[in-house]
Amino acid sequence: MRTAFAGLIAVTIVATSLWAIDGDKKGNRESLEQAFAAKLTGATMTGSFSIDGQKADLNKPDRYQLVSAKKVQGDDWVITSKMKVGDNEVDIPVALKVYWADDTPVMSLTDLTIPGLGTFTARVMFHGDRYAGTWQHGEVGGHMWGVIEKPAAKK
Repeated sequence: MRTAFAGLIAVTIVATSLWAIDGDKKGNRESLEQAFAAKLTGATMTGSFSIDGQKADLNKPDRYQLVSAKKVQGDDWVITSKMKVGDNEVDIPVALKVYWADDTPVMSLTDLTIPGLGTFTARVMFHGDRYAGTWQHGEVGGHMWGVIEKPAAKK
């Protein structure tokens, strides 16, 4: 009887601990998502990209001006960036998934067609003020990496 009681106490302690950890993760996830949205909204991703099969010294400069990052629900997000299309600069909202590896967000889009620009697949990981990932545009693909910069606060 004493062993069964000790076992019940152990199960209760473990279950309570797991519930508390799960609750912390949910609260932590919300704060991580809010921080991620704040980090990207109004930021510029500045870096480089490579094209598979080309020499490393042919890396190209890469720049994305982000207007906003908003969680829709679950893993669904909309990232709006400012892009030059012809002579016009337009805001293009892109629906994508954001998955989490511990405290690290990873953007994921698969075969997304953006009218006038083409079809894209990408996986981009964000850590601190850096990003890195892979991209595919039709038959051409490669890597991308760089830093996330926010404009200096006006005095």
